[in-house]
Amino acid sequence: MPTSSSDSRSGVPRKVIGLAVSGAVGGFLFGFDSSVVNGAVDAMKDEFMLSEAVTGFAVAVALLGCAAGAYLAGKVADRYGRIPAMKLGAALFLVSSIGTGLAFGIWDLVFWRLVGGLGIGLASVIAPAYISEISPRQVRGRLASLQQLAITTGIFAALLSDALLATSAGGAHHALWLGIEAWRWMFIACAAPAAVYGLISFRLPESPRFLVLNGKEDTARTIFDTLMPGDDTERHIREIRDSIKEDELSTKKGSLRGKAFGLQPVVWIGIILSVLQQFVGINVIFYYSTTLWKAVGFHEQDSLAISVGTSITNILVTLVAIALVDRIGRRPILLAGSIGMAVSLGAMALAFSSATGTGSAVSLAGAWGPVALVAANVFVISFGASWGPLVWVLLGEIFPSRIRARALGLAAAAQWIANFAITLSFPIMAAGSLPLTYGMYALFAAASFFFVMFKVPETNGMSLEQAETLFVPKGHIPAELVVTEPK
Repeated sequence: MPTSSSDSRSGVPRKVIGLAVSGAVGGFLFGFDSSVVNGAVDAMKDEFMLSEAVTGFAVAVALLGCAAGAYLAGKVADRYGRIPAMKLGAALFLVSSIGTGLAFGIWDLVFWRLVGGLGIGLASVIAPAYISEISPRQVRGRLASLQQLAITTGIFAALLSDALLATSAGGAHHALWLGIEAWRWMFIACAAPAAVYGLISFRLPESPRFLVLNGKEDTARTIFDTLMPGDDTERHIREIRDSIKEDELSTKKGSLRGKAFGLQPVVWIGIILSVLQQFVGINVIFYYSTTLWKAVGFHEQDSLAISVGTSITNILVTLVAIALVDRIGRRPILLAGSIGMAVSLGAMALAFSSATGTGSAVSLAGAWGPVALVAANVFVISFGASWGPLVWVLLGEIFPSRIRARALGLAAAAQWIANFAITLSFPIMAAGSLPLTYGMYALFAAASFFFVMFKVPETNGMSLEQAETLFVPKGHIPAELVVTEPK
């Protein structure tokens, strides 16, 4: 029977759920800060008279900060603790939101976008790590999924606030409060959740794993007794000690090097999954969709409303993916998502091939506008229910424990770089040819189908050790990965 402090349906202590939700606020900021630029792109471009290339760089530069922040996050968290890393992330979010909103020139704006990216990178690593380390192992997967849900909710909140601010001012270019333009308030609005995240971080307990790692086992015991009263605290401490020893051994023995272009094949599988996830162009929808719909004839308020609706769809299909991933399996969902993305992106390429005009004067005649709109939302549904969350599931399963941390870091870095490349290139490519741009994304979506079909086996229902052996060439399975059935 669950204790009185537990959720009656899951048996999970309410304090643990509360800490997981609090930690996931970092994911909310991740989604909010990365997408808030959507409603401000055009006004920002006009304010500073930017070219397509510089506009793309101003939007994408935050992703370079993300890569640096993600790289530094582990070092900061391991040296100073998870909570100090959260506080640093909140501070970076706070100052960057105000700095970007009050930017007086393009390079000033780029600097503050870069600072915000550092905060995003920190949050993208610290939040899921903290949730994982304070969660009971039997519900770790469900609680860890709060991070992805928080990210999609943050995207929705950012696009909704963009829409409300632009509508209140009569347009993103127009002045709102204190004579400051609405597009600037879109960035300043991020200061509110950043402040909340900072205040929450002062009330969260430190990760027990970090405390044990630094010889503070008595404090770790106190936290376990508070979070999970009646549970076997000593077992938790022993498991943490064993995990730390395994990590130390992995650092000494594990190597990413292999014969496949210098890396092990499984590392390449993780990198390619990460790159394909971004090369289908999903972030074009969340960074540039307002600009896109304005370009094909929708008014600014309607374009913002469409973007908000798309973000709601993203939240709903993420919930669907979380519900189905352990029932249907990874491969069927990924394959179905690849088909949906390829078809919908192909439809968008076809729709824009019928467009008239060029640049910002492009328009879609007749039914092609609604076709493009429906196709874009089918694309979001296909991605959000498959490649969005499931790539992270696979990255957590396929790497051997001896190289998992470093291989995950390399795959994540590849994802940020791919995201940067797509975000930077879209304005330039779109100005040249939208049909060609979406046609290219459709080809990558088709490639993702064949990659999963031939290179990614099913891992559903397997232990991590069993799943890892599927990605190791026959005859090369290390002894520590051989799983024997109990007699």
